[in-house]
Amino acid sequence: MKALPALLSLAGAALALHLFAWPQDAIGQATPEIFRDADISLGEQMIAEHGCAECHARKVGGDGSAIYQPTGRINTPGFLRGMVELCNTQLDLGMFPEEVTAVAAVLNRDYYKFH
Repeated sequence: MKALPALLSLAGAALALHLFAWPQDAIGQATPEIFRDADISLGEQMIAEHGCAECHARKVGGDGSAIYQPTGRINTPGFLRGMVELCNTQLDLGMFPEEVTAVAAVLNRDYYKFH
């Protein structure tokens, strides 16, 4: 029985290490590994330069944000990045991999909120 408090203390320390080891964004949410080193300002710049909102508005109407359906078919951070890569390829935008990741990280921050 004497080992129980020590074991609980060790388990608590391990839990704290696990919780605080994950990188967090500005509002304290854990950041998915795939977006950990993403340059958010670059993503915002790419979205503006390539007219993503305007293209999406033409496709779905309104301000275009209806295209982002967090409860829809995009259900993982990797799939979100893959969809951005699909736009990049289909529209021949010429974005580099780090730019695609940055755009996906912005979409995750603003719409999907994967953590």
